[in-house]
Amino acid sequence: MSDVPKLDDFLLPTLQVLVKLGGSGSITEINDGVAELSGLTPEQLDATYPTSGEPIAVDRMSWARTYLKIAGLVSSGGRGVWVLTDEGRAEAEAQTDEHVRKLIAKAANLHNAKLAARKKEREAAAATSGAASPVLAEEEAAEAEDAWTDALLAQLKSMAPDAFERLAQRLLRESGFVRVEVTGKSGDGGIDGSGVLRMNLISFQVLFQCKRYAGSVGSSVVRDFRGAMQGRADKGLIITTGTFTADARREATRDGAPAIDLIDGDALCQLLKDKELGVRVRPVVTQEVTVLPEFFADI
Repeated sequence: MSDVPKLDDFLLPTLQVLVKLGGSGSITEINDGVAELSGLTPEQLDATYPTSGEPIAVDRMSWARTYLKIAGLVSSGGRGVWVLTDEGRAEAEAQTDEHVRKLIAKAANLHNAKLAARKKEREAAAATSGAASPVLAEEEAAEAEDAWTDALLAQLKSMAPDAFERLAQRLLRESGFVRVEVTGKSGDGGIDGSGVLRMNLISFQVLFQCKRYAGSVGSSVVRDFRGAMQGRADKGLIITTGTFTADARREATRDGAPAIDLIDGDALCQLLKDKELGVRVRPVVTQEVTVLPEFFADI
């Protein structure tokens, strides 16, 4: 674990990668770019936390983006897309790593102080009126987003392998696939099922594989799967509750080889949310009430 760079080491590289990507990028694009720019080895990318099994480098890259957002250097554009702000671009072009670290440390301290103050304010408001203050709405919304994703991933990882395959089958059907079948066979090169994706007048035969992982899926899994599907399908799809290493993603889109689409745990959660499979989405309308002293002064 000590060989994996700290989250501070990913701050400036994240900004530089976003500049290279044109000012915005998906989580996958950013992670792959930061890994390459930081010169991470396969061993560092595959290192996981002993308890959770989550990739350490990916987790620290995620925290780096969070702190950059707190400092106002990046913003989240929704659906896993991160956007570089003008301030972030200036820091990236200046290439002053130490300055970025100091900015983040200062912003994090201010952020934590504000959270503590707002928590006290909310508790005081709840004690006097029975209602919570709305000032923590943004932070609570972000925490709620992480909470449901973590809870859903925990549920998925606890499923039996055959149940997870049936869930994938249901998800593909809900996404427009027809003739979706789960093979239920072992020793078939990792192929768990097949389906047909119809797009207007064209149909594609698709083979899929389900990986109920806590850690990351490596490039060897992608290579083996491609070998098993050779001559049997137009496209391949690997679905996992974990993540994919940078090498696995490169292998999936390697020139001269049939492309394989990859769905990691975060993308899987979003798909289940969009289709409302195992997830109830309830719109919540909030109101922010502001007292206007000038109104009372004019009476």
